[in-house]
Amino acid sequence: MPDSQGGSRTAITTPVQKPSKSPKPATPTPSTSVFSDPCGTFDTTTPTPYAVTGYWLVPTSDHCTWRSQLQAIHQVGGDTVVRLGFGLQPRAVDDDGMVLDAEGKEPDARFGKCQENGMTCVQAAESALKAANPGNRITWTYVYRTDEAFGPGLFRCPQMEHTVTVGTDVYYRVLAPDDGSDDATCDFTSKGKGYHLILVDGAVKDSLTEILDLADRFAMKVFPALPLAPRDRVEPTKADPRHIGTLTTLTRRILQDYGDRFDERASLGGVYQPFELQLRDWPDPTVVTTLQVYAEQHDIVQQELPGKPIMVSPYLDARRGKKFTSTPEQVKRGFKVLAGTGVGIIAPQDSRGTGKVGLYWPNLKSQKVDRRLEPVVGDTSYGDAYYGSTRDYYRAMSDAIGELRADGDDVQLWANVEAFEPKGDGACEAGGKRGATDKERLDAAVGFAGPYVSKIISYKWSSFFTCGSPTLSEQVAGDWNRPIPIQALQAGRGIQDGVEVRGYNLADGTVTLSWYGGDEPRVADSAAVGWHDPSPVPGMPAAVQRIWVPVDWASVPAGAWVRVDVTSADGRQSYAPVYLHRQP
Repeated sequence: MPDSQGGSRTAITTPVQKPSKSPKPATPTPSTSVFSDPCGTFDTTTPTPYAVTGYWLVPTSDHCTWRSQLQAIHQVGGDTVVRLGFGLQPRAVDDDGMVLDAEGKEPDARFGKCQENGMTCVQAAESALKAANPGNRITWTYVYRTDEAFGPGLFRCPQMEHTVTVGTDVYYRVLAPDDGSDDATCDFTSKGKGYHLILVDGAVKDSLTEILDLADRFAMKVFPALPLAPRDRVEPTKADPRHIGTLTTLTRRILQDYGDRFDERASLGGVYQPFELQLRDWPDPTVVTTLQVYAEQHDIVQQELPGKPIMVSPYLDARRGKKFTSTPEQVKRGFKVLAGTGVGIIAPQDSRGTGKVGLYWPNLKSQKVDRRLEPVVGDTSYGDAYYGSTRDYYRAMSDAIGELRADGDDVQLWANVEAFEPKGDGACEAGGKRGATDKERLDAAVGFAGPYVSKIISYKWSSFFTCGSPTLSEQVAGDWNRPIPIQALQAGRGIQDGVEVRGYNLADGTVTLSWYGGDEPRVADSAAVGWHDPSPVPGMPAAVQRIWVPVDWASVPAGAWVRVDVTSADGRQSYAPVYLHRQP
């Protein structure tokens, strides 16, 4: 459907070419139909494939939870997992060499266990530095916690850096010059220098190895999170540029270790940039600290994991009543700036879950907003609340993709549909304020992402798909093949005029057309009088298919907004229609 003058558009999303040492299959397949381990027996078939094919997961200490989550995700067609991660934090140290908590008030019990030769790990590191040269000193101490276990690739200078094991606790001591150079000479003796100490609280068993092994079994791709940048203390939504050197050092070390251990793993799909950013038109991007951090950190990824894309998921804010929000055209300009930081995949949050953008068609902007959005924008209309709908924003970003590709920049556009509501009772997340949503609203979000994205993922499986009764994942599994139209186009076949509908689960669907002021809705059964094409549509998710039915457009008023619904052979109608603006 031409949503704006000039015809329809689709996202141009040629995949990034990944160099590899050995050929990989183009489409991964599960290694076996079932497998068993101490956590049980797991099925690797995909009985209920939904339109959403990727999900965020929260790290867990229960290894059997990893297995059950990946099986459940795979069963609804998921082939991508994005891991939430952990943040690098600068910390104060007291006179006894104890690392203090984030507020700088009390010793942090997590790092208090880190002891070497009767000294705290901070004291031991400083003692080793001064033994090499009395002028050496620790100028800043950082901590980083993770559920991963690293190999020797984490250490650049093993004479000063090493693993510290205390009972069942594992720590890693990393030291780097405080000028951010991460000097490869490892010269600690010729001249006294200031050093940054990074204490990593790790794990005995590496969770990333485990999840990659599972992903191999389920033919999935994993995007582990990069270390999250320290936040600005005054404006915590921004990254603190003072710590760029240390952040890039830790990032480089971790990715060197990944390269050593996982270079040939097809299941390592890329890495995820977890620092959240609002997508907008920045007057001067060079002074945006978060973009500075992105560029520096992403440069390390390209050096250490060439061919593995960086995925980032910025959020949108279309609210008219707030400062620093953005129109679709402004987001388009910001998208191109973000692409310049080295990312390979941009998966903007649709921001419907937070209420920052709405799901509505241009002809319906005078309607009142969904009641679930009222806590965010009030009792008002869509047109008064927002500069545009999620569809407007994804269309604008798809236009940006086309322009970037013309300039030789290959970036993919995905959609991150938020699987929650702005307000809730906190039952889905401990301490959370978001509420559970339902499949009807999720289907609508998928439809509004439309033909402009090449993949749809969702935040997040942990909690929002698994809470309540029935859970959202149960709703999806029980209703996975309901039609979800995403686009309608005036299109002829031979000498007949008609309408082509694109979307999910359209085979044998009945198409219903209606418009304001029209008589009875027009109904056509695609199985009887139409045509169905299940072959992939370039630039769209692989599951998108097409159906066509004949329509006498001469009987439809020019300029009418035609509502298009699709009903499956068993009588289930799509939850959200698409609209076609009838052209003269």
